[in-house]
Amino acid sequence: MTVDLTDNGILTGRRSTQQAPEDYIVVEADTREVQAYRQLRREVFVREQGLFSVSDRDLVDDDPRTVVLVARTPAGDVLGGVRVHPAPEVMQTERDLGWWRGSRLAVQADARGSIGPAGAGVGAALVRAACARAEAVGALRFDATIQAQNERLFTRLGWTSRERVTVHGHPHVVVDWPIARVQRLVDATKASLGALLAGLSGPGSGAVQGFVGDDGAPVPGSDLVAACDAILPAMVERDPEWAGWCAVLVNVNDLSAMGASPVGLLDAVGARDPSFARRVMSGLRSAAEAWGVPVLGGHTQLGVPAALSVTALGRADRPVPGGGASPGERLRLTADLGGGWRPGYAGGQWDSSSHRTSDELRALGTVVPALAPTAAKDVSMSGLVGTAGMLAEASGCRAVLDVAAVPTPGGVTTGDWFTCFPGFAMITAEPAGVPPATSDLPPFVESRPCGGLVEGSGVGLRWPDGVVTEAVTSTVTGMGTA
Repeated sequence: MTVDLTDNGILTGRRSTQQAPEDYIVVEADTREVQAYRQLRREVFVREQGLFSVSDRDLVDDDPRTVVLVARTPAGDVLGGVRVHPAPEVMQTERDLGWWRGSRLAVQADARGSIGPAGAGVGAALVRAACARAEAVGALRFDATIQAQNERLFTRLGWTSRERVTVHGHPHVVVDWPIARVQRLVDATKASLGALLAGLSGPGSGAVQGFVGDDGAPVPGSDLVAACDAILPAMVERDPEWAGWCAVLVNVNDLSAMGASPVGLLDAVGARDPSFARRVMSGLRSAAEAWGVPVLGGHTQLGVPAALSVTALGRADRPVPGGGASPGERLRLTADLGGGWRPGYAGGQWDSSSHRTSDELRALGTVVPALAPTAAKDVSMSGLVGTAGMLAEASGCRAVLDVAAVPTPGGVTTGDWFTCFPGFAMITAEPAGVPPATSDLPPFVESRPCGGLVEGSGVGLRWPDGVVTEAVTSTVTGMGTA
């Protein structure tokens, strides 16, 4: 395959046998260092390699999001540099899709192939720093196009080769850096559940069958649905009013995912003293009033570390399972994109609820009944991608999400949105070609198809160029199919 990728590929010069300076650090370049780096690029790509006739400058250099990293000696000499930036294929999109690229890796001739004090050459150190920077800005995909002779270096550093191409007559390789942000979140929040909960459900347990890993549990012999959530103790300690509010929010959302109407709440509160307990109760009371759900009772324990859990009861004639979908069905995200990051939780908790009226909050309970999905999950601790994986796992499928199609708030990175707690967001499955009644949804939510279910397991992310990267490599919970 022959393509012109020179303007966004990683290109390096010939290897040198000379000894490099022993001491250097890799830093984000200042104005002087950027100019020195660009001069080095001209030396390597124009004069030495002849890949460009006059200049290797391109639009990436002018993009304000582009970061230049340089290897600098204590005396201030620039030994090499590399760019980290959004992939040019998506630079013109309205939002950050989380697809980033490394390019224009250039190293001085007398610093190539040498080993520094940390046991790594200048080029390897720059590559590692670029990977770290990409992950720090929230990238979910990071790739590069490198000269073929450097493939061994990149694979040794952990990159994987995807495609061989020709750039200006020179053989190159497209390589990918494996970003495990979503996998780490899934492993931390859900991966242990299968082993921990073995024997508590399934045939002979008395539980209603057909519901595995759901947001709520149908109560046998009735139309009741029960849900229960505990709030992280650190969050209760740090922000007790918000913890009380969220305890109601997450439980009402769980009932909504099952298509159930809330009936009432039971709370269990642990606090060091009455004053602290009042703050938790204040947030819980405000939320219960806002959603119009009574607190029926509960338990309070004083003189103990902060703790909060809430049980919710609702009613549904036909609860919607989280594992009722099939391969070939379409995935849809319906979310309230209003609001903003909760102060102190930027990138982790999206507050879509505290500014809403009671009527608006209660209207969110109509979303799942209006969509009439085959399966539904409330996006919560494992983020959008992990939750889609839970729905797929319970349905015996693999999920593939179209990154550019996912409804996302303005100004929010895809990496954060795909891994945060989003306030209100429902991932649902529906038969392909059968549009749901989206006209019946509350006017302030956005609802859009954003992927599908196929044979297999795990979760893939499909990018605008058609490439699918692995976000979750296998099952999320290990709890099996419904």
